Amino acid sequence: MSVTREQFVAELRTWLGTPFKIQGRLKGVGVDCVGLLICSAHNLGLTDFDQTDYRRPRFEMLRDGCDANMQQIMLDTAGPGDVLLFRWGSHATHLMVLTSTDTVIHALATTGRVVETSLDPRAITYLDAVYHVKGIA
Repeated sequence: MSVTREQFVAELRTWLGTPFKIQGRLKGVGVDCVGLLICSAHNLGLTDFDQTDYRRPRFEMLRDGCDANMQQIMLDTAGPGDVLLFRWGSHATHLMVLTSTDTVIHALATTGRVVETSLDPRAITYLDAVYHVKGIA
């Protein structure tokens, strides 16, 4: 099945306002950054993969999951629906999804919910990798 970038971004936006909850997987109830990506992909039939053993990430657990399930790309080729993996400290710990060239959607603990915001240029200094979700055209 092929899903357009626009369809994927539209699905992600249906999660806006959902409270942040670590390892959450329920729209309107609670989700984290990984759950937002996984549940949106599930809802569009792109994957049946899930990962919930990351409460206290070990080394490169999140990066390994991204490498195994998505295609790594260069930032200058990224577009809406592509995934940004960020490294805060010693290992990768946060995902954002591009909704345009300069906006992202993500479940953010500090705001307590899923938000769509401008991509802060300072955040790019923490960028670890960029991915394309398989099945998105």
